[in-house]
Amino acid sequence: MSGLGGNRTSNIARNVSSTHGAIWGTNKTDELVFCYGSNIIKSNDTWHAGNPLDFSLPLFILQLTIIVITTRFLVFILKPLRQPRIVAEIIGGVLLGPSVLGRSKLFSETIFPMRSVMVLETMANVGLLYFLFLVGVEMDLTVIKRTGKKAITIALSGLVLPFIIGASFAVILLHMEKVVGHKNPLEQNRFFFLFAGVALSVTAFPVLARILAELKLLSTELGRVALSVALVNDIFAWILLALSIALVQNKKVSLAFLGVIVSAIAFVLFCIFVIRPAIGWIIQRTPEGESFNEFYISLILAGVMVCGFITDTIGTHSIFGAFVFGLVIPNGPLGTVLIEKLEDFVSGLLLPIFFTISGLRTKIGNVRGPEWGYAFFTLILASLGKVGGTLLICLYYKMQINEGITLGLLLNTKGLIEIIILNIGHDQKVIDENAFALLVLMTMLMTSIIMPIISEFYRPARRFIPYKRRTLQTSKLDSELRILACIHTPRNVPTIINLLEASHPTKKSPISVYALHLVELTGRASAMLIVHNTRKSGRPALNRTQAQSDHIINAFENYEQHVGGVSVKPLTAISPYSTMHEDICNLAEDKRVAFILVPFHKQQTVDGGMEATNPAFRTVNQNVLANAPCSVGILVDRGLGGTARVASSHTAHHIAVLFFGGPDDREALSYAWRMSEHPEVNLTVLRFLPGKDTIDPMIPSDDDGSLKILNVITDNEREKKRDDLFISEFQLKIVNDKSIVYTERVVNNGEETVAIIRTMENIYDLYIVGRGQGMISPLTAGLTDWSECPELGAIGDLLSSSDFAATISVLVVQQYVDNGVGTDDSPGQLDDLFSIDYMNRWTQWGQGLNHGRGDVQLGNMHQRGTRNGL
Repeated sequence: MSGLGGNRTSNIARNVSSTHGAIWGTNKTDELVFCYGSNIIKSNDTWHAGNPLDFSLPLFILQLTIIVITTRFLVFILKPLRQPRIVAEIIGGVLLGPSVLGRSKLFSETIFPMRSVMVLETMANVGLLYFLFLVGVEMDLTVIKRTGKKAITIALSGLVLPFIIGASFAVILLHMEKVVGHKNPLEQNRFFFLFAGVALSVTAFPVLARILAELKLLSTELGRVALSVALVNDIFAWILLALSIALVQNKKVSLAFLGVIVSAIAFVLFCIFVIRPAIGWIIQRTPEGESFNEFYISLILAGVMVCGFITDTIGTHSIFGAFVFGLVIPNGPLGTVLIEKLEDFVSGLLLPIFFTISGLRTKIGNVRGPEWGYAFFTLILASLGKVGGTLLICLYYKMQINEGITLGLLLNTKGLIEIIILNIGHDQKVIDENAFALLVLMTMLMTSIIMPIISEFYRPARRFIPYKRRTLQTSKLDSELRILACIHTPRNVPTIINLLEASHPTKKSPISVYALHLVELTGRASAMLIVHNTRKSGRPALNRTQAQSDHIINAFENYEQHVGGVSVKPLTAISPYSTMHEDICNLAEDKRVAFILVPFHKQQTVDGGMEATNPAFRTVNQNVLANAPCSVGILVDRGLGGTARVASSHTAHHIAVLFFGGPDDREALSYAWRMSEHPEVNLTVLRFLPGKDTIDPMIPSDDDGSLKILNVITDNEREKKRDDLFISEFQLKIVNDKSIVYTERVVNNGEETVAIIRTMENIYDLYIVGRGQGMISPLTAGLTDWSECPELGAIGDLLSSSDFAATISVLVVQQYVDNGVGTDDSPGQLDDLFSIDYMNRWTQWGQGLNHGRGDVQLGNMHQRGTRNGL
């Protein structure tokens, strides 16, 4: 982007000469010499130097301030309309250009005089280099390997037809003398069709990633396909752009053209086989968890400019070198550091200058009516061509029609790469001002309509796979239990494995574990779900994330090898914390999981306290509880089993269930019931019953003062009958099991409940309690007033507090609430299965049986509970 016009340099020089007293002259060789005053850059002060805008630095500061304020204001205004940031930046550039504010001679000569454009273009190109470097750092080329032919085929189908339409638009436009303004346009702009075809056919990968994130499609299958296709599309766009630049600069396919292509290929190979190993050496020299040496960071940032200089010298554009240099930076902590250091400064401060430069070149007033109509016709045709080509291939791959149309619309997203292409074409004098204005506006319009159309057209409903066993209570002991175990760090692994081992997996009652390593999306441009195979021994990890995944995979594979009845499938989910729960819930739905196990966001310190590891973990847990398609358990890790080793079958566990009533407590007891089958597990169930002095808690009433209270009382009575039925069945099954103790305690308020629970400290390895969602119980009244973590419920929050049970792990369980989809025997339908009279007769029969041959056993269990402090 060398300049805005053919004689710009001389014009700037003459302006500066007239303003600052510069001297023009000729030397003995008739070469032009330019001299400037020492104060041309900055002024000393306003009182002595006059107008500060006559100097480059004060003028640039004012221009930058106006640009940033304008673009930020437009971003704020257009945010409710769900417009991408690039649309606001393009509009801001057009507003500041000759189409709107620049029509005022005072504004254009004062704020954006011709002499200042060189400084603006220089800073815009610097910002552009570093932004394209960041785009390269964020890209993950391994996505193409995972998607394979599908992404490449869809990308090509959506690329060819719009390219042909765009090229045809250029050829016809060049024949329109009023638009181009040349007597023989085809001769002078014969490569215009390349730039127009590329601009209308490619997809903006970074912009698409942000649109998918805002539409909540980033973690869906459609989102992953769209990102993969956009990545392939961008690669093709860079190849076409490099060829176009080489052709334009060399005018034809010649030896010089081939030299440019060969040099570009040699540069790419140099980056892969020389620069990438050097970057890997830097990463290896930096110990895990420590910050990178500032010298290395400065060296990499300087390398961006060097690579840009090299590619500009060999005949391709400087941005090509910066982009390739970013691609060879390995994903991991180094990429994260570079993005954190550069992204805000480059994207927020320097990049808007580039769009302002584009706006200064956009002269809408010169475009006449017929050209507008033809441009919009071409825009619609190109968009439909991409949608149609994409839809055909999607139908071939047996995707749904609405998904194929949505994917085609998403791939019409335009962004920075298209504006870069148009600016390069303008600099190379391939695209004139009128055609440039048309193509810029077409790019902006095409991107601006994507989100509103997709928001109305594609509203994916939550998919429910019809499977019954969404809860532990409805899962049979003689069937496979599927558990999704979520892991943030390797520290979560030992306790989770110990808990799984205590769940008593056998060949008759197997457990299928999906071990999901959760990784925050940093240093990448796309979320992904990685399914791991057994890694080859001796293969080193490339970064810290992979090293942690390897550690987690090895631990679970070791557990699978030493324990029968367990199958482990390791996976890694890379996504933002804000949408990470979608990956978890979608995977649980796809794998028909009955129980999701997530670690608590706090970990135990050396002194026994609890400290937060990452506040974002808590948000993930809350979102999982709200959206899970099955039951959920939050595990508060205090070293279950007292060891970091994988638990063996000889490790004894003492587990306590605190039962207050409700679906969550029944689910907690169902899990503990399954664990009690383990020969080394001792289970104590303590049921709390309300006493005579119990006072019902205050219930917010409706306007009539009675309706809501009546509904709550009815719900509580219904849940109490279900609890009695479930406990009666439990008592019948454990009559002859000496490893299980069942005890009932009568309490009147929350204080008495806490007093009883405190007598149980340091007796057990694990508490299993229900979250108590939606239940109003007088037995826990007042416990939530000082609750730090409401997602654990009143009892779970009490047990996990820093001043309580410092050595006991806690599992807080929430039962899946059926929405009428996918299960026939859920707790929500118990009223249809059992009438009230039948439930009463069942309870009386169970009590009579206990009074008969079960008195001795129940008495023994009561005595054991008393000895244990119950």
